[in-house]
Amino acid sequence: MRLLRLFATLSLFFSAISFASAQDTNEDIAKEWERAKAYTKEYLDAMPEDKYSLKPTPEMRSFADQVLHLADGNYGLIAAATGVKGPSEFGELEKSTDKSKAAVTDKVLDSYDWVIASVRKMTPEQLNEHIKLFDKFELSRRMALAKGFEHQTHHRGQTTVYLRLAGVKPPEEKLF
Repeated sequence: MRLLRLFATLSLFFSAISFASAQDTNEDIAKEWERAKAYTKEYLDAMPEDKYSLKPTPEMRSFADQVLHLADGNYGLIAAATGVKGPSEFGELEKSTDKSKAAVTDKVLDSYDWVIASVRKMTPEQLNEHIKLFDKFELSRRMALAKGFEHQTHHRGQTTVYLRLAGVKPPEEKLF
């Protein structure tokens, strides 16, 4: 378990570092989001339909709620990072009543498509512009995008436990 935590921490650290690089273009960042989308889709596909309601403990989110929260974060954090209003308010997806595998998968993948399209529209000047994220944190838009990437990585990583509890082998790591 310690090794798993160490690996997860290092993955988050290196994800943030790669996004924080001043040489990364909007296309470099978009490609990382495309990789993350493909990886998340593998998780969504791996979980059996009848396990989307699985909760490791009663107070935790279900698998469906966990990945919908990931998608909510994609919209909320990237809207804040880009300054472009997302198609969904933060927290709205997790409240949805249709938690079927097909509906959840569509909503989650749509959030990645929106992020990728939004990032591709950014100019180098916008990436380097400094903002006050959530009226609290001073950072560049590039770093705000990294925080959004870190969020989705964190929540996808949490679903590894859900897959294991469902008797499913999680997808292999996709670092590149």
